[in-house]
Formats: sequence, structure tokens, C-alpha cells
Amino acid sequence: MQIEANSPEQYISAVPAERREALENLRKTILENLPKGFEETMNYKMIGYVVPHSIFPDGYHCNPELPLPFTHLANQKNYLALYHSGIYADAELRNWFVVNYKSITGKKPDMGKSCVRFKNMQTIPYDLIGELMTRMTIEEWITLYQNR
Repeated sequence: MQIEANSPEQYISAVPAERREALENLRKTILENLPKGFEETMNYKMIGYVVPHSIFPDGYHCNPELPLPFTHLANQKNYLALYHSGIYADAELRNWFVVNYKSITGKKPDMGKSCVRFKNMQTIPYDLIGELMTRMTIEEWITLYQNR
């Protein structure tokens, strides 16, 4: 479900009302815990958190004109999605997230390779998402990305 938006605020305002507060809370959680250097932007028609060209001039290998992506938030047809490249690229971080998610919620996370799907807005573990954001610095992400 793509939303045409020029800013995170515009994106959030276009999300269905029953998901808007949860998306705002996810964004707030990410911004409060995002390591220094990452920038919030609109990227791939989602709210993105990226390594800016000023820090990593090479950009994303698939399209060097784009900054290196790290995390995204999106409203999909049946859920909110958090796309976190770190849990895709770092098995130890992924395992940490899965174990802690289950201990907090009592359930395994509904995940794809980098995607965590939230179908129930009432059970989003914001504190865990905040901690996830702090577990990889911009330098660690760039190094991991370059070594893949």
C-alpha cells in the first residue's frame, strides 16, 4: 500500500485512523533512539532512516543516487511494517530481537527477512524497538554493509 507523501507528517496523516497513533509512536520511538548520524527522510514511499551521502557518499549500491537505507516504517494493507536492515544483515542481532520479542509479548514476531509486521496495534513492543535502534551505530552499519 503506497502512500504519496513528501514528509513523514504527511505520510502519517494519510494512514488509516486506527493505525495512525501506533505509527506516530513507532516514529517517535525510533527518533528518540536513533544513533547519531542517521537521517529521517522519505525513501521508497516510506518513512526512512538512512545514512546520508555526506557520511557515505557511495550511497546504496542498487541506486547510488539514494542514501544507504537502514530502517523504514510503512503502512501496508493489513499491518504496519518496520524494516530494519540490521536484523537482516546481522544474525546475532536478529536472534537477540526474536528472543526478546517473544519474552515480552509471549509470541514469536511476524517477520520476513528485514520486516517486522505489526497487525495488532495494541501489542507493539515500543521499548524493544527503541532498544533495537540503539544496538547498531552508523559506523557499524556501514561496515556491515560494506562487508556483505
